[in-house]
Amino acid sequence: MATHAARARRRLRSPSSFTRAPGPTRRRPGLGDRVRYAFDSSLSRGPIALIGWLALLSLVVVVTGAAVIVLLDLAPTDGGPLSAPEAAWQSMMRALDAGGVGADVGWPFRAIMLLVTIGGLFIVSTLIGVLTAGIEGQLEQLRKGRSAVLESGHTVVLGWSPKIMTVLTELAVANANTPRPRVVVLADRDKVEMEDEIRNQVGDRLGSTKVICRSGSPLSVVDLQIANIEEARSVILLAPEDDTTDRFVLRALLALTDPSVRTPGRNHVVATLVEPASAEVADIIAGDDVRVLGVGDLIARITAQTCRQSGLSVVYAELLDFDGAEIYFHPEPRLDGRTYADAQLAYETSTVMGLRRADGTILLNPPAATVLAADDHVIAISEDDDTVRLAVDPVAPPVPADVRDAPEAPPAPEHTLVLGWNARGGVVLRQLDAYVSPGSTVDVVAAHPGLGEDLAEVTGALAHTAVVATEAAITRRAVLESLALERYDHIILLAEEAAESRDEADTDTLVTLLHLRDLAARRGLAVGVVTEVLDSRNRELLTTTSADDFIVSDQLISLLLAQVSENAELATVFTALFDPEGSEIYLRPADAYVVPGRATPFSTVVASASGRGETAIGYRLAALAGDATAQHGVVVNPPKSAPVTLGPEDRVIVLAEG
Repeated sequence: MATHAARARRRLRSPSSFTRAPGPTRRRPGLGDRVRYAFDSSLSRGPIALIGWLALLSLVVVVTGAAVIVLLDLAPTDGGPLSAPEAAWQSMMRALDAGGVGADVGWPFRAIMLLVTIGGLFIVSTLIGVLTAGIEGQLEQLRKGRSAVLESGHTVVLGWSPKIMTVLTELAVANANTPRPRVVVLADRDKVEMEDEIRNQVGDRLGSTKVICRSGSPLSVVDLQIANIEEARSVILLAPEDDTTDRFVLRALLALTDPSVRTPGRNHVVATLVEPASAEVADIIAGDDVRVLGVGDLIARITAQTCRQSGLSVVYAELLDFDGAEIYFHPEPRLDGRTYADAQLAYETSTVMGLRRADGTILLNPPAATVLAADDHVIAISEDDDTVRLAVDPVAPPVPADVRDAPEAPPAPEHTLVLGWNARGGVVLRQLDAYVSPGSTVDVVAAHPGLGEDLAEVTGALAHTAVVATEAAITRRAVLESLALERYDHIILLAEEAAESRDEADTDTLVTLLHLRDLAARRGLAVGVVTEVLDSRNRELLTTTSADDFIVSDQLISLLLAQVSENAELATVFTALFDPEGSEIYLRPADAYVVPGRATPFSTVVASASGRGETAIGYRLAALAGDATAQHGVVVNPPKSAPVTLGPEDRVIVLAEG
């Protein structure tokens, strides 16, 4: 019985078991149905299609009225027959102005014009209403920042963070010589609020650069299309302050790979990452189109390098800031067959610091005998990209009698004090260990839970440095007074990771720095302090008093973002400069290069450094170390023929291997 029921159910479900019930024959759609369907479809496609249909219907009403008048030879009783153009004009006037029919004479003509007027009341009035609503909608879209950007060759900034103000001002300086410079900012904020904040903070520093703000999510493919990224020169990703896992950057990179947003290889993307492991994921997503800057790693490297060399912070600020001399790539076929040593003396107002081979290989401070090829690019420090030019007149030749090749004294052990602790502390210690000589020490004082465990993971990998940890609150003056500050060569002040917020951490840093400066002044000590600030907006509160004081903050990352957005290859250059392996920037005693106290062209310094396998890029005068208006005595990219007199306390700024 169950089997019979199952068979019955299968028969009922089978298509063949159903027969069409008799009914009326289906009517074929007529012209009216097609018009009605097209009109209904236009409603779903938006106001533009609706405007088109209403305009067409208005035209049909006007033309029909004119045709009837001409075909029936109708005319006002007080006038003669109307020509086709005149009939069309009269019909259009009645459709636009209902009062016109009141002056018509003659019932046949009046009846036709009345029908045209009624059609105009419904159709033309509706068309005018839709046009008005459409214009108001477009104005509202402009106010909300949802209209598409029509610019090309612009820079796109995706996201909003405190870094954006520095990025915008640096881009404005970089594009000072560019016609119609444009920067488009797309962020998940109100357009008017973004414009007001930019205008209030940096409006007077933007020059001719126009900043266009649009509201939208950088994680949305649809919103990214607003910024016209396909026609952009470069893209900068700014992660929110609270993004410590790189989720924003990685998701934004995924959205940027959508074909509707940009074509691969069309432009390059610059982004910052917190976690080193995220760089591999970013490379998988975007490949060669993305240039990644590791925030924590870069800040740690800069901290380790600047704390050891007085004046190095000023050199970095000069190279990263578009206001001074920057690094450019320049093709120079006329140097084909010449050596790197020749290239260094071929430019009067630019300083050659390396080469880029035709295959993209970057060589910083290559051997002096390296031969240039016609398709090589020189990597030069210059005031602007259009100032990298071969000297018209020969550069003043080096004076061999002024050249010295005195050996440097062997480095002595260094003693460093680290106040505070965070996740970047381990990287700072490893970077320091790569530079210092055996027997060096580092004392770490911080109120950081688990400080001993963190240091235990680091100290095992240190070859030259002994580390001693002390858990104490560095904001307490009694703790700082108990430290023998005079025995330390360098002091590093790290932002406390245990603080509840970035502002609280920076406040603790400010308090500690004030105590340090006061104690140093009371004890007659001249110890430089490299201070880490989490929020670059608090940087202005911590003024530097000498070239040995340096504030490390997100502003450095902002400067790097702006530089790399202008030239993607600079990411490789700066990464190499901040790496202990290879060539870095050093400030070395001037009397090891030239005879002290004797005026000589700077070309003599360049030739002396070249003979030692180094590249001279400037010098520092000790007499001006305390003068902030003179860049603390630091001069980068001096003219080769300009005479310079260096003493035993002065320094030559060179690119050399450590």
